[in-house]
Amino acid sequence: MSSPGLPVVGRLDAGLPTRVSVHKSGGRDQWSAPLAEEPERPVEAVWAALDEVLDPEIPISLPELGLIYGVDFEEGAVVVRLTFTATACPCMEFINEDVRDRLESEPWIESVEIEEVWDPPWSSERITDRGRKKLRELGVGV
Repeated sequence: MSSPGLPVVGRLDAGLPTRVSVHKSGGRDQWSAPLAEEPERPVEAVWAALDEVLDPEIPISLPELGLIYGVDFEEGAVVVRLTFTATACPCMEFINEDVRDRLESEPWIESVEIEEVWDPPWSSERITDRGRKKLRELGVGV
């Protein structure tokens, strides 16, 4: 028997923030089906896939939050440059896993490399207009 609020050892969600029900951000059910083959414009398709990866704490995509600094694609290999809102962000591992899982679900993507970028540091100025609109709808001021 465990005390309320304490992690249960051996459970998938042990020690996770209460807003996260499993090790994924929870947005996987909103991901579109993988493309059957490599698209004509693979970088755009990678950005579209990343736009489906939600922040684990709020239902806003990583590109909308301005966390994706760049994407490269060459011969099946994707490099994603991303940052976090803080160096001690508790969701860094979740975000990395979700980015990797979403992109690796595409059969035309053979490998995914994630480069964590800290310069320039993230600021709320990087949030897109669409992201700001969604945050306002959620009652979050930016």
